[in-house]
Amino acid sequence: MADGASGIRYPFPQPPMEGEAITVAPGVLWLRLPLPMALDHVNVYALDDGDSWTVIDTGFASKRGRAIWEKLLRGRLAGKPVKRVVVTHHHPDHVGLAGWFMEHGATLCMPRTGWLMARMLTLDVQDTPKPEALAFYKLAGMEAQERARRAAERPFNFADCVAPLPLGYIRLIDGDTITMGGRTWDIRMGDGHAPEHATFWSRDCNLVIGGDQLLPSISPNLGVYPTEPDADPVADWLRSCHKFQSFAEDGHLVLGGHKLPFTGLPTRLTQLIENHHGALRRLLAHLSEPRSAGECFLPLFKRQIGQEEYGLALVEAVAHLNHLHQNGQATRVLREDGAWGFQAAADIAIGTIS
Repeated sequence: MADGASGIRYPFPQPPMEGEAITVAPGVLWLRLPLPMALDHVNVYALDDGDSWTVIDTGFASKRGRAIWEKLLRGRLAGKPVKRVVVTHHHPDHVGLAGWFMEHGATLCMPRTGWLMARMLTLDVQDTPKPEALAFYKLAGMEAQERARRAAERPFNFADCVAPLPLGYIRLIDGDTITMGGRTWDIRMGDGHAPEHATFWSRDCNLVIGGDQLLPSISPNLGVYPTEPDADPVADWLRSCHKFQSFAEDGHLVLGGHKLPFTGLPTRLTQLIENHHGALRRLLAHLSEPRSAGECFLPLFKRQIGQEEYGLALVEAVAHLNHLHQNGQATRVLREDGAWGFQAAADIAIGTIS
């Protein structure tokens, strides 16, 4: 299946059914776990190490997720144990069941930043939102009614869907190699969607395991959060995409964390870069007067944002505004309503986004 004239192709047009697997290369299985959100799945992979398996990412920690894995272990994984879990980054749909696998004898491998983030966030259980979080939402221009609703509710906690992580892991380092499924893989880190996001590039065949760093048809969320309110993940993301262009080949079969495996990675990286440059140009044109992040959804996303998407849209809007501000392309003032108002700098030409 091809994506129009873009040069992106999908050799496996149908995803695996729940509890099943598709062989995408010798000794490499594609599995899929459900998620209770608009993006309703996460892709995970099992690599055959002979007497055991290496699993790439895990899905949420839930009764349903554990039941699916137990079915897979009895079925397509042929009763062999999972001896190693490799986690691309710290987000819950990728690290959720890593601790559960460790309880059953697996070793955990992941980037240091991801391990620290996951362990910190699972230990930081909050019954009510922190004042810093509510202040961040106000500065971002979150609607007063939405802020009041969030202030009265228990916030999302990593511990709700991530199993406790025991002490001890093996660090994945940019530029190192790892052997999985009888193949040698180069480890290359990306940034932007998550700090130190691991991707794996096989030296023995045209396989790339991309996690959420290399996805077809959708662009990963680039968000700014109360923990680092002045972060610029857009710059991190663009820098990573340019870095990967040096290694990408049309024949690479990319196994991403969502959607379908695909080929045409050079084209996709160009699209991912231009998607954000286009969003920044539209956003800058919108900033003819001071606007908060909450007032920038339409130019950024080119569609209306519903309640379910509001939180992710807000943190991505902050990310793009921070990028313009830190590059000197927009100014920032504190408005009377308590929100940051971003405005295009007077001497900036909209076509010169960096």
